[in-house]
Amino acid sequence: MSRPLIIGSRGSKLALWQAEQARTRLQSLNPQLDVHIEIIKTTGDVKNDPLSVIGGKGVFTKELEDTLLDGRIDLAVHSLKDLPTILPDGLSISAICEREDPRDALVLRAESAGSSHGSLLHLPHGAVVGTSSQRRLAQLKSLRSDVVVRDLRGNVDTRIRKLDEGQYDAVILASAGLVRLGLHERISARIEINEMLPAVGQGAIAIETNSDNEFAVQITSRLDHRETRLACLAERAFLRGLGGGCQFPIAAHAVLEGDMLKLDGLVAKPDGSLILRESSSGSPDDPEAVGSSLASQLIDRGARALL
Repeated sequence: MSRPLIIGSRGSKLALWQAEQARTRLQSLNPQLDVHIEIIKTTGDVKNDPLSVIGGKGVFTKELEDTLLDGRIDLAVHSLKDLPTILPDGLSISAICEREDPRDALVLRAESAGSSHGSLLHLPHGAVVGTSSQRRLAQLKSLRSDVVVRDLRGNVDTRIRKLDEGQYDAVILASAGLVRLGLHERISARIEINEMLPAVGQGAIAIETNSDNEFAVQITSRLDHRETRLACLAERAFLRGLGGGCQFPIAAHAVLEGDMLKLDGLVAKPDGSLILRESSSGSPDDPEAVGSSLASQLIDRGARALL
């Protein structure tokens, strides 16, 4: 290119870490390439209301997508779980990078950090747990109806600070974000998939491009990780089939095992009093069919009424 390749990113530490990773990998593919990062504020960054109030779907991505469409940036780097399942016309996901640990993590106060005794089941009766996720809230209340769940907003550092100040007894965060920020020692327990299903696309980084920008599409597609893409396409098709977003208690996790793509998914009442969970499997040649099939199964069991 005769000009620098511009990456658009949110300004949080985690978002910038992800953008820097993309820049490093792109320059390793083309050492002569000049790559810049431009920070763009999104609605989700400037408003402190709960996601269910400000509209969880797209609040961390819309402004980035607008700058992609008008050509001010060449690619946007997202946490895939923040990216709506239906993209604006003219935009596409040119790469889904290899996934980090998709599980949720239980984080206790600093004096208990790293304790091997930390787990959801060992939290004291009536413990105050922080999360902004309806998905985590529903599954947590299903496991521990006695705990008190309070809304928790802010970047990872802010959430951990609030925990250590005593505002919460524990918080639940994504393992991937903690690992990427070098905070793995704060993980008291990784919550297993059979105990708490993660968000759709959790742990994966997506590269979004303007379909008309052939150079950006071509070079970023080399960052794609096939196994991660197949799993995430199935998960996103499941979410799209239910018509939900990240502000709803919907969860899914897919894995490629041999020649089969296996997908677990659930829909819950926000208070965790009812959880519908099913599994599906199919050919990795059509991951979206696997996701759509599972969505249909849960719709048949009454999922739409829960949403």
